[in-house]
Amino acid sequence: MRAALRSPRRLRTEVLAGLVVGLALIPEAISFSIIAGVDPRVGLFASFTMAVSIAFLGGRPAMISAATGAVALVIAPVMRDHGFEYLVATVILAGILQVILGVLGVARLMRFIPRSVMVGFVNALAILIFLAQLPHLTHVPWLVYPLVAGGIVVMVFLPKLTKAVPAPLVAILAVTVFVALTAVTVPTVGDEGKLPDSLPSLFFPDVPLNLDTLRIIAPYAVGMALVGLLESLMTAKLVDDITDTHSAKTREAWGQGASNIITGFFGGMGGCAMIGQTMINVKASGARTRISTFLAGVFLLILVVGLGDLVGDIPMAALVAVMIMVSVGTLDWHSIHPKTLRRMPRSETTVMVSTVVVVVITHNLAIGVVVGVIVAMVLFARRVAHFTTVTATTHPDEEDTKIYAVTGELFFASSNDLVYQFDYRGDPATVVIDLSDSHIWDASTVATLDAITTKYQRYGKTVRIVGLNPSSAERHERLAGQLSAGH
Repeated sequence: MRAALRSPRRLRTEVLAGLVVGLALIPEAISFSIIAGVDPRVGLFASFTMAVSIAFLGGRPAMISAATGAVALVIAPVMRDHGFEYLVATVILAGILQVILGVLGVARLMRFIPRSVMVGFVNALAILIFLAQLPHLTHVPWLVYPLVAGGIVVMVFLPKLTKAVPAPLVAILAVTVFVALTAVTVPTVGDEGKLPDSLPSLFFPDVPLNLDTLRIIAPYAVGMALVGLLESLMTAKLVDDITDTHSAKTREAWGQGASNIITGFFGGMGGCAMIGQTMINVKASGARTRISTFLAGVFLLILVVGLGDLVGDIPMAALVAVMIMVSVGTLDWHSIHPKTLRRMPRSETTVMVSTVVVVVITHNLAIGVVVGVIVAMVLFARRVAHFTTVTATTHPDEEDTKIYAVTGELFFASSNDLVYQFDYRGDPATVVIDLSDSHIWDASTVATLDAITTKYQRYGKTVRIVGLNPSSAERHERLAGQLSAGH
């Protein structure tokens, strides 16, 4: 950040990126306020406090956090059934839970999210961003369509001429000036909802501090905390890949929680990382530091409070054009190319498609990611289960002895069928099970080995298990004979 402050060119990029994001946040925050059932100022103030606080507290520079649709969907029932005071209490409790989860290291769970789920997350997000623009393109004056097309043309061709200013900002200004000069009537930002005319102030929810209140808000707070963290950490990982830099995921996790606590005490609806605005900031505008994130929040407040009348006249067509280009830029086109799909294993494609389908149907990125991870785990377990083989040979030095060499990883999916790979009645008096090329991963495998030993003992035969590596030997010694071996 110090390098950006010393470089006029770098600083200009960060400032202009923050301005573009600030403009793009306005209609989104108003829309999400409507989803949550609150006044538009609640979403706008939440976006301001989230962006400004996460600029200092977060672990991923240049990532934008604000009021989001996913969080709005989770907390909307609280507002509908119990009112605004309980909604704010829910946001504060969710922030506290996020801080706790962050300190406990929940961010480390990101390593268990497969690449195919990440690709599905990105593609689903691109689709959701585009679908969110459709209401602004239906039942509108026909002039909206050429205005959107004009904005897209500016953003496609301007970067080929110059990158001195962000193309989205130029597109917004060009469309706005054209509408103002021609005096045509098209939907504007002001039509989305009333903009606030005062600054946010401290707010303390007036709710009873007892178990009944906790019983009401806790389920929604847990849902908001998990959804917010998942979206934020996934977005942070995406920005890491785009910028080829590493970010502090644990800091981002508790930073999101602290930002939600601050937002709650200013009467905001809470939020998390915003993938669309983050892509505008990082990919379209070229921002790389916390300066752009901080200024996005500052510009948002200045625009809606100080320049509300001017901002209200910005055509929605201009912002729709920006978001369409964000959607196009977010989609991983390589992942859906026919050549890629033919080359990719079916299991990987299945995980990616299932993630996309669930996200698009539920409009919830967190649910889609969880489903994608579960599908990936099931398919992985199914695939690995078939890698275990059992080969039978006679012992060269001992008569009346048979050796079974087991090859492959042994866990619940692969070891369950292991019990059927032995000839209990026909084998000689001594059976050796060689696990030199195997590894015991869980109690299910130990239970299976106990079952095999028990079956041989019924026929008066002895079983020796050899070749265990230290980890497998320790697990087998600790659990053998202590588990139910019923088969």
